[in-house]
Amino acid sequence: MIARMIALVVVSASLALPALATPVVGEMSPGFTAVDSNGQERSLSDYLGQRVILEWTNHDCPYVRKHYGTGNMQSLQRDATAAGVVWLSIISSAPGRQGYVSGDEANQLTASRGAFPSAVLLDPSGDVGQLYDARTTPHMYLIDELGILRYMGAIDDQPTTRRSSVEISNNYVRAALTSLDAGEAIEISSSTAYGCSIKY
Repeated sequence: MIARMIALVVVSASLALPALATPVVGEMSPGFTAVDSNGQERSLSDYLGQRVILEWTNHDCPYVRKHYGTGNMQSLQRDATAAGVVWLSIISSAPGRQGYVSGDEANQLTASRGAFPSAVLLDPSGDVGQLYDARTTPHMYLIDELGILRYMGAIDDQPTTRRSSVEISNNYVRAALTSLDAGEAIEISSSTAYGCSIKY
């Protein structure tokens, strides 16, 4: 009986905790530390002075498959990293749920798809994903050299799994990077992300 009462108190306390604030474009990005697919700890603060792209991913999601199957995601990764951007692909699928992979499996996926992330971060607890209010795969975030969030949302304006849509899309992430390079305001700094729900 006592154990049950304690459990109820713990549950009630957890329900009363305030929700995490949603990241806001134009404000500092939430800091985090996560382990990558090679077992190395990486913190967002390690990359101050560099632009950072966060890409939430799930290799079994048909929307993710569209962007990787056409080479669209790899092209963006390659161009961004060649320009000095740090690209962190993040997997927030929980163990036993769609998209969950081990570090070795994540590395095999990177190699088999010819992907170009700077690192793949494993977030099986979902802590990083929930900190960023990441909801779909893909869900994209662009952080500038000062750590300020400059874009968040969809990769483009084509919320479909049709691979042909890539050819007619307006790639919001690429456009945001181009605007930053030119010292111009980002025309579309947020959008509604589309894709598969993250399997927390």
